[in-house]
Amino acid sequence: MRDDDKLLAGTGAEFGSGVIGVCDICGTRQAVIVLEKERYKLCVIDFLNKTWLRSEKKPGAPLSPYRSERIWYETEQTPSGRATAIQLVPTKPVRHPVVLIAPDTYGLTTTLLDAAIRFAKEGMEVLLPDVAKVDGIGMRQHFALRSSARFRGGVSLEAPPVARLVRLYRDGLAYLRSREMVDPARSAVFGTSYGASLALGVAAQDVRLAAVALAYPVPVHPATFPGLVNAPLFVAHAGADALSRKAVAQFEAVRSSLQSPIEIVEFPGMRHDFLSRDLGAYDLGAAESAWDRILGFLKGALLPAPPRPLPPPIRTAPPPSAAAAP
Repeated sequence: MRDDDKLLAGTGAEFGSGVIGVCDICGTRQAVIVLEKERYKLCVIDFLNKTWLRSEKKPGAPLSPYRSERIWYETEQTPSGRATAIQLVPTKPVRHPVVLIAPDTYGLTTTLLDAAIRFAKEGMEVLLPDVAKVDGIGMRQHFALRSSARFRGGVSLEAPPVARLVRLYRDGLAYLRSREMVDPARSAVFGTSYGASLALGVAAQDVRLAAVALAYPVPVHPATFPGLVNAPLFVAHAGADALSRKAVAQFEAVRSSLQSPIEIVEFPGMRHDFLSRDLGAYDLGAAESAWDRILGFLKGALLPAPPRPLPPPIRTAPPPSAAAAP
């Protein structure tokens, strides 16, 4: 077995690690380095002369539209003083808008990963806190979310376990805004189900947000909490979901007092979690339509419109000369 084959067969390869191997292009023994959770054979003599391992891609193929990695950000909401998250960064070297995705206590679901990839491909830097792996977050938060939604008419955003989750996500948003290649003035939050309620809690305490996008949210307690949001709001409403209907009723009740517009799009007949590919409620047509609307809303709020071309110069006829006068 060659040295570079050990990397393929090994299970402990992590971001930034490497062994010595033979470059696929120049045939010289060079460094084999793990980047972006994929495996490269990288020729250190000619950096542009690279290729994917076990790939048919030719050298010089375009970069992926984004890169992803696991990061840790500082927060006072955990015993260790930090929390882990998945970060997706567009590879285009411009200042990116940012989107914080607020998970439920289940952590990284297929729906949220799907959302993160879609947002990153459109040029948004995304942070997805991995709450299932955050120390100090667990059954207490899970029980507080579910019990308050059932017995108090909505997720109690002021209950200490829930408020702790909201603060954890606010710290994640602060980390995103501190990044060098981001535009902190263009920031948004997104969430689905109970995560949508937590995203609403973040939005109610952050006056700097440019957009808030929610999908089939669970109602919140107190019911007037949505009235604290001052950013443009989009809601993908599952028409056959009782929880989503109650949440929409809360939004409608405070619509007149909101300083920013609210857009509610109903998807008739859809049940809770209709965006989730791995659940029975998933509906491909409705899900793709909802993603198109969500992306359109976020792009309109976060991505500047392309500059309009300058109008062509107006040519005017020269004045008649005196010699030509009768």
